[in-house]
Amino acid sequence: MITTPDDRSLTVRDRLMLPGLILGVGLGGFVDGIMLHQVLQWHHMLSSTGSDHLGLKRYPVDTVPGLRMNTVWDGFFHVFTWICVLVGLAVLYRRTAPGDRPSWRTPPLWGWIIAGAGLFNLVEGTVDHQILGIHHVRTGPHRIWWDLGFLALGAVLLIGGTLLARRRPLEVR
Repeated sequence: MITTPDDRSLTVRDRLMLPGLILGVGLGGFVDGIMLHQVLQWHHMLSSTGSDHLGLKRYPVDTVPGLRMNTVWDGFFHVFTWICVLVGLAVLYRRTAPGDRPSWRTPPLWGWIIAGAGLFNLVEGTVDHQILGIHHVRTGPHRIWWDLGFLALGAVLLIGGTLLARRRPLEVR
């Protein structure tokens, strides 16, 4: 397990940081995958087209084989986000004593979850959109603005979540 025996010596805020960030990465990934990949269909994991400076093969979504490959990789992406949520919940459960269970209501937990979602946007947006170029938020003539907006949203979530996490936790009764 990710936790150590001395977890109880940490403050409530510190005990909630790791599980909150992991949950935020998983939940942020679910928002991306469900909304942008499935509902809006703006992109899939490998959907970018055009020349690639890294030599990665492209899988366009306007062909059946390309869409099939994108669907498989979207599935792997969702497995990763699902595992993040399960791990985050396990760490949260381990780091909270039975009397601490109302920590679901504490600003630090929700702050770290929001910060984790922002962290997801920043890492995924930088690595997949900018460095690897395997997909973009939305293709077309203004794709850089969609990508930059995704990064800006990530920064706002990370900063706002961190500020919320630093608020004094509610008293556990």
